[in-house]
Amino acid sequence: MRHAKHVYVGETAFVGRLVDTVILDFESRRRRRIRMTGKQGSEFLLDLPKVATLRDRDILVLEDGDGILVEAKDEPVVDITCLNTAHLVRIAWHLGNRHLPTQLLEDRLRIRQDHVIEEMVQKLGATTARINAPFNPEGGAYGHGETYGHSHG
Repeated sequence: MRHAKHVYVGETAFVGRLVDTVILDFESRRRRRIRMTGKQGSEFLLDLPKVATLRDRDILVLEDGDGILVEAKDEPVVDITCLNTAHLVRIAWHLGNRHLPTQLLEDRLRIRQDHVIEEMVQKLGATTARINAPFNPEGGAYGHGETYGHSHG
């Protein structure tokens, strides 16, 4: 079985050959060690030194230098739009105060579907839209949660 022991952050730094793609939801992208099978049938063992949250477009580098592209799977999420930037910051503060994984987009916020949180932000004046889309929440502060080492060669 082939092993993936390194991760390139984003595909632009990778110069090897992409041989397959894994499509994973957010929960399935937070891993250290697990057997995986790509869309084209490549079987490999993800075997990282510590737990990492794989991001959309990261590359898992196999021991022979080949790469497996990580693709974020669409999942049930809620896009939150606000009246203006100050309102968006206020809503983001309330989500952060609840330690809720939140994706920061250009003009809106994205969370996983949760009717209680949706009702809260609506009461605070925000607009919510339930959609299916990739979920890539912001990493934690102080190196907690979403950071990991990666290889460039």
